[in-house]
Amino acid sequence: MELIRRFCLWIDAVNSWVGRFVAWTTALVVAVVFVDVVMRYLFKTSFVFTQELEWHLFAFIFLIGAGYTLLKDGHVRVDIIYQKLSLKAQAWVNLVGVLFFLIPGCLMIIVTSMHFVQNSFAIMEGSPDPGGIPYRWVIKACIPAGFSLVLLQGISMGFKSLLTICDTPFPNEIEGNKK
Repeated sequence: MELIRRFCLWIDAVNSWVGRFVAWTTALVVAVVFVDVVMRYLFKTSFVFTQELEWHLFAFIFLIGAGYTLLKDGHVRVDIIYQKLSLKAQAWVNLVGVLFFLIPGCLMIIVTSMHFVQNSFAIMEGSPDPGGIPYRWVIKACIPAGFSLVLLQGISMGFKSLLTICDTPFPNEIEGNKK
C-alpha cells in the first residue's frame, strides 16, 4: 500500500509542477493577445505569427494542463447523483470510469496521435501561411504528451479510489480540491 501511495504522490507532484508551469503560460497568452489587439486596432496591422502563437499557446495550455485539472477535480462532471453517494460509492464510480473510459480513451488518443506527430516531424511541417510559425510538430506533440499526463493522473485517481474502497483512503489534502 505504501508503494501505491508513493506512486500516486509522484504522479500528483508531476502534474502539480506542470500545472504551475501552465499557469504562467497563461500570462504569456494575455501578453500575446494584448500585443495583437494593439497592433490591429492602433497600428492597423497584424502578423500571422502572432495570431498562430495565440492558438498554439491556447492549445498548449489546455492539452498540457488537463492532467492538472483532473488532479484538482476541475473537469466538468454532471454529479447530480455522484455528489449524493458515499465516499466509497464515489470511489467505485471513479474506479470504473478510470478503468473503462479514461485509460482506454487516453491510450487510443496517444497511440493514434503518435503517427500524426511523427509525420509532422518527418516533413518539418510548418505553417502554410507566409510568416507563420515553423515546426508545427511541436504543438502537435502536445496531444500525446497532454493525454499521457491525463493517463498518469487517471492511474493515480484509480489507485486512490482503490485505496478508498479498501478502507485505506488517501489523505484529502493530497488528493486535490476534494472537500
